[in-house]
Amino acid sequence: MDSKTANPEPSPNDSYKKSQQKLTQKKVYKKPKQSTPPSPAVPSIAAFYVFLLVNILAAAYAPIQDCDEVFNYWEPTHYLNRGFGLQTWEYSPEYSIRSWLYIVIHAIFGKFGSLFSSNTTFEFYFLRSILALTCAACQTKLFSVICRTFNPRLGIMFAIVMIFSPGMFHASVAYLPSSFSMYTVMLGMAAFMDWRGGLKTGSGIMWFGIGAIIGWPFSGVLITPLLAEDLVLSSITGDVGEIVWRLLDGIVRCFLALALQVAIDAFFYHKIVVVPWKIVFYNVFSGSSRGPNIFGTEPWNFYVRNLALNFNIWFLLATLSGPLLGLQFFLQGRSGTKQGPFRNVVFASPFYIWLTIFSFQAHKEERFMYPVYPFLALNAAISLHIMLSYFGSADPKKLVGKIPPKLKLLVVSLCVLLAIDVGVARTIGIVSAYRAPLQIYAPLQDGKYAHSEENVCLGKDWYRFPSSYFLPKGMRARFIKSAFDGLLPGQFNEAKTGFGFFPGTWLIPPGMNDQNLEDAGKHIDIDHCSFLVDSYFPNTLSQEPNYLLDSHRWEEVKCSKFLDTDKRPPQSSGARAANGSLGSNRFECPCGYGRYEEAANHLRIMSRPTLLSD
Repeated sequence: MDSKTANPEPSPNDSYKKSQQKLTQKKVYKKPKQSTPPSPAVPSIAAFYVFLLVNILAAAYAPIQDCDEVFNYWEPTHYLNRGFGLQTWEYSPEYSIRSWLYIVIHAIFGKFGSLFSSNTTFEFYFLRSILALTCAACQTKLFSVICRTFNPRLGIMFAIVMIFSPGMFHASVAYLPSSFSMYTVMLGMAAFMDWRGGLKTGSGIMWFGIGAIIGWPFSGVLITPLLAEDLVLSSITGDVGEIVWRLLDGIVRCFLALALQVAIDAFFYHKIVVVPWKIVFYNVFSGSSRGPNIFGTEPWNFYVRNLALNFNIWFLLATLSGPLLGLQFFLQGRSGTKQGPFRNVVFASPFYIWLTIFSFQAHKEERFMYPVYPFLALNAAISLHIMLSYFGSADPKKLVGKIPPKLKLLVVSLCVLLAIDVGVARTIGIVSAYRAPLQIYAPLQDGKYAHSEENVCLGKDWYRFPSSYFLPKGMRARFIKSAFDGLLPGQFNEAKTGFGFFPGTWLIPPGMNDQNLEDAGKHIDIDHCSFLVDSYFPNTLSQEPNYLLDSHRWEEVKCSKFLDTDKRPPQSSGARAANGSLGSNRFECPCGYGRYEEAANHLRIMSRPTLLSD
C-alpha cells in the first residue's frame, strides 16, 4: 500500500527539490562535485555472508548475559515445546505483561529444529542460529540501502562497526524483545532511507510498529525524527493528501499486528489483554513500590561506560556525528553524502534522543540499548566518513593536504585496526570468561546421569542458569535458599487431563507478586536435590555454604572455568555431583580461576555419591 507511482505524483527526489526551492525563494543551487571518487561497493551477498558468519559464531559461543532472557523467553518457549519450564510473575494471568505471540514465533522455529534431533540443547542452538540468520538479513538490507542512498564507503564503515563490536556480537542472537526491536529498527531505517520507487512511509511505520508491538514498546520512540521529516517535507510541498494516505497505510498495518497479538494472548491467558500498554503502564505509571526501579538502579553515566566498552572508539565517533555534520555544513557548505544535510541530521538524531531518554531513567540494563545499535553504527560511520573526507584532502593550501598520502593511509589503517582489535579482544575475553554456564550441564545428557524426575538445584548461581534446554527430559531445575531475597521463578503448571491446551499459561500460579517480594514456596530442601550447581569464591556469605568443599555429600561431575569479577586474574570454575544434587566446590587455582561446578568456582556440577554408584 506504499505510495509509488499512482497518478501524476512527484517522485521523492522531485518533492525534496521542490521543498528546497520554496525554502530558498526558488533559487537553484548546483550540487557541489565530490572531492573524492566514490568508494567501490561491496556486493550485498558478500556482506550477508560476513554478517551471517559472525552471527553464527555468536550463536555458538556467546554467553547469555541477562537472566531475563532465560526466565522470560527461553523457559516459556521450552514449556510450549516440551511441556515444562520455569514461570516468572510476568506470565501469571494475574499480571500478563509478556506477550505469548513473541514466544509462539520462536517456538515454531524451535519445534522445527526438534525434527532434526531430540536433544534439547540442539534445539537451543538451532533457534539461536535462526536469530543469527534473521539479524544478518536485516543488517544486509540496511547496509545495501546505506551504500545506495548515502555513500558506499559509509556503508562499508557501517558494516565494520556492526561486525567487530562486542555489543552487536551479543545483541545479534539474544532472545530478547529488545533484539527483536533492533531487527525491525534496521528494516524501518531502510524503508525511510530508500526513496527509490517512491516514499515508503507505510513500510517504515509498519516495521517500527511491529518492533514496538511484538517486541519492546519503547522502541517506537526511534521513529519520531524519521516521521517528522516526512511530515515537514509534505507540508512544504503541499502533498498533504499523500502523507495522510501513507500514515494511514502504516497505522492499519500496525493495528493488524496488534490484533493478531491480542488474539494469541487471549488464547493463552483466557482473557483480553493489550500487552504493550500493560508494559508501558507498569514501567511508567505503577508507582514507587512497583515498576523497574525495585530491580535496581544505576548512575546516569552507566550507558556511557557500557557503550564505551561494547563499541570503544565507535561510540565516541557516534557521539561526534552531530557536531561534525554541523561543522562540515557551515565550513564547507555540503553534506559529504548523496543526501542533503537535513536528511543526515534526521538519521543521526535518534541515537541522541534514545541515549538521553534512557540515561535519565534510574533502572538501566545493557539490553535497553539494543534497539539503537544500528543508529549508533550509522552515526559512527558518518563521523568517520566526514573525518576521512577532510583528512584525504589533497589541497596544498591546507595543512592536511601537505601530508604524504601513504602516511595518511597508515594512520587511518592503524586507528581502524586498533578499534577492531580492541572489539575482538573484548569479545573473546567475554566468551572465554563467562561461557561456563553453557558448558557445565553437558554430562547430564549422558545416560549415566539422566535419571527421570531428578532435581537439578541452583543456589547462589541461580541467575546463571542457561535454561531447561540444557537438562534432559524428566529433570527439573529447582532453587535452594541463597542470599537472594527477591522473587524467584516458579513452575508452569503441567496439568493435562481436563485442562485443555497449555494450562500453565492461564492457571494462576501460587506465590507470584509484582513487587519482587520473596516467596518461600519457590525453594526446596537440599535433601531433595539430585544434582547441585554451585561456584566457589572467597568471602562467601553465611546463607551460601561452600557445597564444593563438602566432599562427603557431593562428588564432582564437571568443572569449568569462570571469571571471578572480584578478583584478577579470573578464577576457575567447576562442577560436582552430590547425593542427589548438583553441587559445586570452589577452589583457589594457581591460574587464578574459580570453580563453577554443578556445585563450583571453577563453576561445577555435582551429584550425590549414591547416583555415581548406580
